[in-house]
Amino acid sequence: MKRRQFLCSVAAVGSISLIGAARAAGESMIVYKDPSCGCCEAWANAMTSAGFNVTVKHYDDLAAIKAKYKIPEEMQGCHTAVSGPYFFEGHVPLEAVETVMSKRPDIAGLAVPGMPAGSLGMGNDPQASYDVYSIPKEGGKPSVILRVRPT
Repeated sequence: MKRRQFLCSVAAVGSISLIGAARAAGESMIVYKDPSCGCCEAWANAMTSAGFNVTVKHYDDLAAIKAKYKIPEEMQGCHTAVSGPYFFEGHVPLEAVETVMSKRPDIAGLAVPGMPAGSLGMGNDPQASYDVYSIPKEGGKPSVILRVRPT
């Protein structure tokens, strides 16, 4: 590969990685979390660092928030974030949030059930293994859209 081709390739890859952050810039997001949960705060901070305008709201009754957004019980995580028409339940990876916000699919939101070790906000575990689910509007069965596995 010629030097010029290589430099153009590097510039193109760098530009692609900035698209998600550019899309997040200015997007508002509300994160509903338990007042004492530190991992939710870490997730919210990651969204702020990505350019989202994040407002954190502390709730003692998160079940009411999850019911409001019709998040299936088996898909629930420890916090619920809302941006535009979408919810992001639990420790959804930044890349998945950015993809939804840029492509605007016809879904209700994304979910990472539970609190998987190594997921965004849950520490840096190179052995992290969990799935990200797409939740359809008006009920329907959630489907895996991303499998996070050790590299």
